[in-house]
Amino acid sequence: MRLQSAPKRWRVRAHDPARARKLSAALGLSPTVAGILVARGVEDEPEARRLLTPSFDQLHDPSLMLGMADAVARVLRAVDAGERILIYGDYDVDGTTGTVVLRRALSLLGAQTAYHVPHRFTEGYGIRQDVLERARAEGFSLAISVDCGIRAHEPLEWAMRNGLDVVVTDHHLPDADEGAPPAFAVLNANQRGCAYPDKNLAGVGVAFKLAHACLRERGKEHLIKGFLKVVAIGTVADVAPLVGENRAIVSLGLADLPNATNPGLRALMEVAGMSNGRALSASDLGFRIGPRINAAGRMDAARAVVELFEATDEAEARRLAEHLDARNRERQVVQKEITERAVAELLSHGECGAVAVVAGAGWHRGVIGLAASKIAEKLGRPAVVISLDEDGTGHGSARSAGDYHLLDGLTTCADLFESFGGHAQAAGLVIRRERVGELRRRLDEHARRFVPATGCEPVVDIDAETPSSALSLALAEEIKRLEPFGAHWSCPVFATRDFRLAREPQVIKERHFKFRLAGSDGREHEALWWGAAENRTATPRVGQGIELAYRLETNTWREETNLQLIVEDVRASE
Repeated sequence: MRLQSAPKRWRVRAHDPARARKLSAALGLSPTVAGILVARGVEDEPEARRLLTPSFDQLHDPSLMLGMADAVARVLRAVDAGERILIYGDYDVDGTTGTVVLRRALSLLGAQTAYHVPHRFTEGYGIRQDVLERARAEGFSLAISVDCGIRAHEPLEWAMRNGLDVVVTDHHLPDADEGAPPAFAVLNANQRGCAYPDKNLAGVGVAFKLAHACLRERGKEHLIKGFLKVVAIGTVADVAPLVGENRAIVSLGLADLPNATNPGLRALMEVAGMSNGRALSASDLGFRIGPRINAAGRMDAARAVVELFEATDEAEARRLAEHLDARNRERQVVQKEITERAVAELLSHGECGAVAVVAGAGWHRGVIGLAASKIAEKLGRPAVVISLDEDGTGHGSARSAGDYHLLDGLTTCADLFESFGGHAQAAGLVIRRERVGELRRRLDEHARRFVPATGCEPVVDIDAETPSSALSLALAEEIKRLEPFGAHWSCPVFATRDFRLAREPQVIKERHFKFRLAGSDGREHEALWWGAAENRTATPRVGQGIELAYRLETNTWREETNLQLIVEDVRASE
């Protein structure tokens, strides 16, 4: 299999025009937008109204989660008795924001808490027994995990034997054979026997459920809405599906974000360029705030995130926000370098298997997951990127492509790893250098049953085909009613087949294309193609017929608002 970008296939969603007309009349939507809803499986008016108007009553009762009653009782017993509680959060944005949420909620209840966020490089992912031993020696009698713990059987067995109660809050998949770990209570909608109606909560969402239940038990449920800003950030940045309950969480959190009074959050919004009064979207959380929070754990110590959100002095908050901003800029440079080195290593082999497995000495472990994502996207096949230490230990991040279940594949190679874990689309692993070749062989053998020889063909899902003459600011504004957009609920993609290139493409920052397209009605529209200049050797010619797959947005400059087409793919007209 040669190393080359996988071509994209356009897949137009079909819909029932009669049902779309009925929905259009009932909700006052244009036939185009109503058709998008129907094509995405929105079957009736009540479902469409819930989607268009997310509300607090769409959040599920936290008591529906298996283990919640035991967890709440234990937490409140600790609060009343003055026990010391340790919050053990993961180092990514999901874990750090969840740590912030639980610390704040428990402080409102009068609890005595401390927190531990592991260092990615010196401690690694998950609950460590030595940290629990130290906590027990320091007088902690209860620990609550955030975004970790579901596979931490040995450390939690130690805790149980030594009088340290642990409440696990996590959303990762449990071990298929062992099930839930031996904790005082386990909160995870994905564990066996849990009837919680939504399985898509991020780790911060599960922590929020515990906070909600505890505050409600003490008559403070009215405070819960104020937490949704931070929960929304963690949910979007963790790429949790923006459907069901997550959609309500993110919508409500976004609506409240301009009202933020937390000095750290306000400082972070300012350095991220989100304080200019414009309307905020989920993409602001995913591409502006989220990466800056995540950069702390990728490049440095993630506890800086908790320090930022708990800062009370505005100058200190600004310093910490600028620290995260600097780490994010550093992350961008290192990520580009490591991705290029990983691709060069793959090219040196000439061919790669059904899974691209690549390893290199001293690659920055904070960005190998991002590099794996880039490679998987480019090749249309799963990718594993491994950073090798001097002692031969390899720390790897894996990302899937298509429908390939990554964790299932890794599980077939379990005997090769020092440790591993994750879910269908992403995973982490630790492996010895001498076993990487065998991992490559066995993963390839497993994946060949699921990944086509040409790779998992990238698909552009087209929500609606429309002629250029139908494009309007009104349509672009109406599309915003379908926000927030994110994983499993993406911004609608249109296909228009009657464009021609009106002007020579302009290269922006050596990475992107900006160009003008003329429609059959003579109107010109500006199009932006992010990252295209890096990946393409040929560009369309002026006057050439163009078929375009794109997202429809608006751009305001000097008080003038115009349409802007954000390109997903381009074809020459047949």
